[in-house]
Amino acid sequence: MNYDQIFDQAIERLHSEGRYRVFIDILRNKGAFPNARCFAHHNGPQPITVWCSNDYLSMGQHPKVIAAMEEALHDVGAGAGGTRNIAGNTHFHIELEKELADLHGKEGALLFTSGYVSNDATLSTLGKLLPGCVIFSDELNHASMIAGIRNSGCEKRVFRHNDVAHLEELLAAEGADAPKLIAFESVYSMDGDISPIHAICDLADKYNALTYIDEVHAVGMYGPRGGGISERDEAAHRIDIIEGTLGKAFGVMGGYIAAESKIIDCIRSYAPGFIFTTSLSPVLAAGVLAAVRHLKQSSEERDGQQAAAARLKAMFREAGLPVMNSVTHIVPLMVGDPVRAKKISDILLAEYGVYVQPINYPTVPRGTERLRFTPGPTHSEPMMRALTEALVEIWDRLDLELARAA
Repeated sequence: MNYDQIFDQAIERLHSEGRYRVFIDILRNKGAFPNARCFAHHNGPQPITVWCSNDYLSMGQHPKVIAAMEEALHDVGAGAGGTRNIAGNTHFHIELEKELADLHGKEGALLFTSGYVSNDATLSTLGKLLPGCVIFSDELNHASMIAGIRNSGCEKRVFRHNDVAHLEELLAAEGADAPKLIAFESVYSMDGDISPIHAICDLADKYNALTYIDEVHAVGMYGPRGGGISERDEAAHRIDIIEGTLGKAFGVMGGYIAAESKIIDCIRSYAPGFIFTTSLSPVLAAGVLAAVRHLKQSSEERDGQQAAAARLKAMFREAGLPVMNSVTHIVPLMVGDPVRAKKISDILLAEYGVYVQPINYPTVPRGTERLRFTPGPTHSEPMMRALTEALVEIWDRLDLELARAA
């Protein structure tokens, strides 16, 4: 067995398909985001503008967050010291879980080390706790949800994206007494569309199913206190389990679920992904705690972000760039080819100091490769004009089609 050959062939397949991923070497400039420094050059770091961060509201740069983390670091030190049940449970963790439960109007919340882990651990554990459970999953659900459903060992039914008629057809085909769980997202981050939460909850009520919503691209971003689309649409009380992240709009790191106390207690007691991993650093928990509390009181960041996204979409459309329809803060620009998407990204970085990563398969289907822009409240209008002009020049250079105004 030639192991090296197998590994070489695996990497070569990615190169031949034009979707080999290269991680950029950068440092963000504290207090000046989206400005950063790129170390991809031979003559020292060069200034760049970041356009693809999931730190949507720049909370990772917020003075309250940084001050809270610095204070915690000097108060309790760096690490948690163990799992939650062995030395790694701190007052910061408990306070953060209380704030997150309150954010979603639930009895309790449970922290995980990432949003991926929270989805995987919770869904896999739920499936094992509910004998004969059938999980109904939107076809565009995140890889972490798919992994959790697979690891549950449950029967899975995949419904067409946001298609409630198809979902009902699948629900009706199952026995009335079979435990059922509907798993879906609120904001789908590659297309920027939103799920019909109330319609899905209506079906859950009709067929006696539990509901599980992934709000990772919506928490902090929507609703009067940042509770996500389910808060904005006054649907949170209809959702059994709300899952979110602490690494996007809240600007730090981690994941969580919020639900009634008995569900939280079951996941806490049975999920290996929670039980057997070192807990979040209390320094991180303190930073998130400051971010959550701030965004419950302040809509300034949300309003600024929404205005920036609308402005950039308008500029792209006016320039004839193929911006995809999106009703959220996500601004996807369709390319449709992995090699060209990577080429555009490379030119933007090397010649214009613009950083945006190409999004390729398996994150999106083949033939729908794109650039995904996430303008925030600190992206200025001059930055947007410069970006749009750069994209138009590159589109012309590569003989790509623009929708020129008549």
